Amino acid sequence: MQASWMILASLFFATMSVCIKYASEYFHTFELVFYRGVVGVVLMAAICRSQRVALRTPIPLMHVWRSAIGVSSLTAWFYAIAHLPLATAMTLNYMSGIWVAAFLVGGTLLMGRVQDMVRQGPVVLTVIAGFSGVVMILRPTIEQNQLFAGVIGLLSGVGAAMAYMQVAALGRMGEPEARTVLYFSVGTTLAGAVAMLFVGPSAWVWPHAGWLLPIGLLAALGQLCMTKAYSSGATLVVANLQYSGIVFAALYGLFLFGDQIPWIGWAGMALIIASGIAATALRNRSLPRTLPIAQAEDH
Repeated sequence: MQASWMILASLFFATMSVCIKYASEYFHTFELVFYRGVVGVVLMAAICRSQRVALRTPIPLMHVWRSAIGVSSLTAWFYAIAHLPLATAMTLNYMSGIWVAAFLVGGTLLMGRVQDMVRQGPVVLTVIAGFSGVVMILRPTIEQNQLFAGVIGLLSGVGAAMAYMQVAALGRMGEPEARTVLYFSVGTTLAGAVAMLFVGPSAWVWPHAGWLLPIGLLAALGQLCMTKAYSSGATLVVANLQYSGIVFAALYGLFLFGDQIPWIGWAGMALIIASGIAATALRNRSLPRTLPIAQAEDH
């Protein structure tokens, strides 16, 4: 089921990126971050209320850490987008799947769980294959004077991986997904508000301001689905399936903006889809359904 949640999350995020592409002509980045957070707070508070989930959490520091690294990663990604070719910035950020695999494998080795390492090996290879598909679609480039921005872009991927690992940890602690997304939305709103104090707001022009609502809704729903996926275990499989967002984005570019996809891009899409199917099949074959989430998470 976590496979479906991650694919749905990727679709929401890709659709959100289309809305951002239109809205960015009228609102600057920090405004989009702020309004995205505001809509997310309202929606998640309503969901928490309908599900009778208390807004108070017994583990506030874990939420603070998740929000801090999530917002930091988002900021680093925006910096990379501003100073690098878009394809390069996207590729560096999507390295988060590679970093998730590295963190899990590294932790397994440090704990001396060699048998688990052997079992994880094929799934790790699917993550690498999926990222190779991302590179084939985006074909990133970087100039010598862009090395600093490249490092920042790389750090955005590391931060995203740490945020996803924290989401998985919150899930293991039994934290409701809606509350996890609510606290992240609060952090996003605060970060956007602080930044807006320095850059100021843009003038609202209708109907262009109407893009702000779907951006917030799609972001919140995407976060909720992603949180459900990472909270349910199978972190490596979920990290692999996240690459499906690149496929959705490429198809949106083809049908909405007339972008051309060369044969290597189509081959990259096929590789991403194949690696996702393989990762899911490997997980289902090697992991009994009766295993608890805490044990399943490493696969």
